Amino acid sequence: MDSKGLSGVQYRPLSDEQVKIIHEAALTILETTGFTYESGLDGALELLETAGAEVDRASARIRFPRDMVTRETARAPERVVLYSRDGRNDLDLTEHRVHLGTGGAAIRILDLETGKARSSTLQDVYQLARLVDRLDHVHFYLRPCIPTDISESAYDANVYYACMKGTTKHVMAGVNDVEGLHRVADLASIIAGGYDRLRKKPFVSVITSFAISPLKFCTQSTLIMLEAARNHIPVALSCAPMSGSTAPLTMAATLAQIHAEQMAGLTLCQLAAPGSPQLYGGIPGMANLRTMGYLGGAVECGMMNAAIHQMSHHIGVPNYNSSGLTDSKIPDIQAGWEKALTTVLAAMGGSNYIHHAAGMLESMLAVAYEQFVIDDEIIGMCCKVLRGIEVDGEHLALEVIDAVGPGSNFMTAEHTMKHMHGEHFEGNGVTDRKSRVKWEKDGALDARERARTIARRILSAEEEPCISEAHDRAIREKYEILL
Repeated sequence: MDSKGLSGVQYRPLSDEQVKIIHEAALTILETTGFTYESGLDGALELLETAGAEVDRASARIRFPRDMVTRETARAPERVVLYSRDGRNDLDLTEHRVHLGTGGAAIRILDLETGKARSSTLQDVYQLARLVDRLDHVHFYLRPCIPTDISESAYDANVYYACMKGTTKHVMAGVNDVEGLHRVADLASIIAGGYDRLRKKPFVSVITSFAISPLKFCTQSTLIMLEAARNHIPVALSCAPMSGSTAPLTMAATLAQIHAEQMAGLTLCQLAAPGSPQLYGGIPGMANLRTMGYLGGAVECGMMNAAIHQMSHHIGVPNYNSSGLTDSKIPDIQAGWEKALTTVLAAMGGSNYIHHAAGMLESMLAVAYEQFVIDDEIIGMCCKVLRGIEVDGEHLALEVIDAVGPGSNFMTAEHTMKHMHGEHFEGNGVTDRKSRVKWEKDGALDARERARTIARRILSAEEEPCISEAHDRAIREKYEILL
């Protein structure tokens, strides 16, 4: 089953009127309360001021006229295509087309052999890319963990290199600074055969956490965001306030704040580079009011992330958001229900680019090889829901029912043979449907152990690097590649 780009919006947590109310509230926030900012954004302030924003440098406050925000956000493209290198996994982010994949910046990974948590490495980034390359329902590879074994100065080029060596699916990650962005674009252009080809079909993109919630521009990330816009590199404008901590406790207020933060980022990008491609990157979360930590698997996160697509669609910009988070520390039953519920809600909400949907554990602090396999199965099931039930003459099968007749069965009917591999979701093998006798004979493995077996089998296959020898040599001559 091809699960990419199916249409969502079967679930709409907000009415059309509620969407308009939240949109107007966000415009009021920008016009009345405004944004603050860190130092070092003089160029951005001048852009905003020239366009009509009120910039009070004494109080470090920017107020955005609503007509300016409306005008500039309308310039952002309604359709963004994030390309793959093999052409088989392109992501057409338009209307309500849904794509799900990895995400995060975990610092721990559950070792595939021992099952114990350890620090994640550059080799993990590469091996997880190889794994994702073979998982049909994980549609893109957003760097899911941080390589703790390399220096910060080596980070940008090495992370993107490790990702692209392991998979031809679309690659996204963050970068540390503007120079890192240029290094990544140069590295990718070597693989693409030139920067013009890369710009025409970008198979890499970047995330920038430009907003420090509530309502504050982060200097480093904002500079990266603007440079990406000027170079027409697709960029996800990430902001992730937590209800009750860095956003008001109520869901409506959190959505209004996120919408304001997103429109501020889009306005700035479009002033810098009209028509440049951005993803509306609202990721609403919740604070655990007992510990003030992050609650990843709450059902309300699924509801708000579904609502995010409604807000982004209201202003005509494709969106990036989140599902598949869990507060569980291992791939257990809690991880299963939290991931399945938030993923099906975000997918049925129509979100275009849903990251974190595969691999994440421990409120984004950890990943596990086997969890990617389990989540591939969950994503596939969610996409089956989006596909819906086909109703036509062939699928109603009235002639078949008449031919078989009352009191018989359809086990050997030609119609059954024809549809047995297409009508029902079959999965990657991690779901067990054996009899108890057969299950016990095969070792009585639980889902986690079955997933570990599948992951080991994929990773034990002969490596097929996704970067050619010629391109690899050219990259290594120019950059210190540590993998």
